[in-house]
Amino acid sequence: MACVNTSWSEENFSCSICLDVFNSPVTTTCGHNFCRTCITRFWDGQVKYKCPVCNKLFNTRPDLQVNTFLSELAAQFRTTVRVKEQPCVEPAEVPCDFCTGTQQKAVKSCLMCSTSYCQTHLEPHQVVARLQKHRLVEPMYSLEDRMCMKHERLLELFCQTEQVCVCLLCTVTDHKSHPVVPLKEEYEVKTAQLGKIEAEVPQKIQERKQKIKEIKDTVELSNKDADREIAHGGQVFTALIGCVEKGRDEFNQTVKEKLKSTVKRAEDLIKELEQEIEDLTNRSSEVKRLSHTEDHLHFLQTFRSLKDPPPTRDWTTVEVRPPSYVGTLRRSLDQLEETLNMELKKLPGDAELKRVQQYEVGVTLDPDTAYPSLILSEDGKQVHDGDEEKELPDNPKRFTEYTCVLTRQSFSSGRFYFEVHVKDKTLWGLGVARESIDRKGETGWTPETGYWTLWYFNDVLVFSDNPHVCLPLRAELQKVGVFVDYDEGLVSFYDVEARVHIYSATGCTFTEPLYPILYPGLHEKGRNSAPLIISPVNQTD
Repeated sequence: MACVNTSWSEENFSCSICLDVFNSPVTTTCGHNFCRTCITRFWDGQVKYKCPVCNKLFNTRPDLQVNTFLSELAAQFRTTVRVKEQPCVEPAEVPCDFCTGTQQKAVKSCLMCSTSYCQTHLEPHQVVARLQKHRLVEPMYSLEDRMCMKHERLLELFCQTEQVCVCLLCTVTDHKSHPVVPLKEEYEVKTAQLGKIEAEVPQKIQERKQKIKEIKDTVELSNKDADREIAHGGQVFTALIGCVEKGRDEFNQTVKEKLKSTVKRAEDLIKELEQEIEDLTNRSSEVKRLSHTEDHLHFLQTFRSLKDPPPTRDWTTVEVRPPSYVGTLRRSLDQLEETLNMELKKLPGDAELKRVQQYEVGVTLDPDTAYPSLILSEDGKQVHDGDEEKELPDNPKRFTEYTCVLTRQSFSSGRFYFEVHVKDKTLWGLGVARESIDRKGETGWTPETGYWTLWYFNDVLVFSDNPHVCLPLRAELQKVGVFVDYDEGLVSFYDVEARVHIYSATGCTFTEPLYPILYPGLHEKGRNSAPLIISPVNQTD
């Protein structure tokens, strides 16, 4: 083929729609040439099919064929003539959808064509009468997302019921009864809400940073507590191991001494038997020699000494019994148990009490729960029996069968600790109870019924359970500490003055608020008149 006439201008090989060199040029029946993509897109946005140049109308959409001759000329022209270059599109800018070479920056987007155009390719929308009616907006990405997929109309309204963008036709079909507003109006509402959210975000971020700090501080404190606990536990277990080893050595020594005594007796008896055997053997020899002598004088003189043998033991009743070890191990274990209990109470008591005292809470007694004969102090810290029931309003929270009272405060998580002065009391009970306990009947006080309590009566100390757990009472109790770890299911009691652990209920299941409970007991005609007193914690005791 002959070379392209370089005297031809660029317009001879340019599409009148995209104004770029032809790309797969096709020819209409009216004789005008366009890029296949350009004319196809143009007709896709029209109701009637016409030529963009001469406006000739076609009854049906023409079947376009590639103009092979013009395509070859345009290809040769593209190699010899460079299209006028424009600045390339920047990353933040919208590219032109029609540029086939280096994409240029779009200056407008057409909502009717769903296409973005650079300044060059926008020209048809500025000169062609029908295209001038299209709605041009600032360049936008994803124009297809701004169109109603059902009605192919611009999403211009906002449905407040379903919180979605809709087109005008949607308001008379699927969203007919829904309140709708222009996008700008909803934008202003949402912008105001966004401003509020934006103002809240820094505060929420700060709150979460503070929470992170609290968690990290807790982890750091937990590490220190764990190290301290391991060190302290190591001392305790070392002492306990020492006790066990000492008990083992004492047990072994007892067994060995019993064996030694038996062996010594056996050896002494054997020695004595061997001596008698030797004596009898000698006598037998003498008898035999005498029986062969014919010396009458010698026989008679010797026979006299043989007639009276030396005294010997009657061995028919003599025996050596194996040593009995029955009860030896049991006695050693009993002694070890007693020693271990003493060590358990002695070694960790003070340190453990100091740790739980850190969880002290302030609690006051609730008069609305107090049995009618109980008298409470004004500060709500003391209670004793007044020996006479008062007429009080019927209150569903009040106890009517037991002389006890709850505190105003309850606890549904974490740990808490309080102390009660019990000195000079002959009968008392204290601990914690769940909120739903029976306050009107005579239900037994056990963990199953919602009570975890320590009791003192008739010089006996017990934890109320089924059956009761009897506890050792070394001396008169003056002050009792109560510690609860709600999440771990633990209730512990301490002798504050002696600084030793009394008893712990473990594996408890708490599913509702817990209230400290005090039972001062009846007045008993002058006895047991002292009050139970919720006292402040003094860790220097």
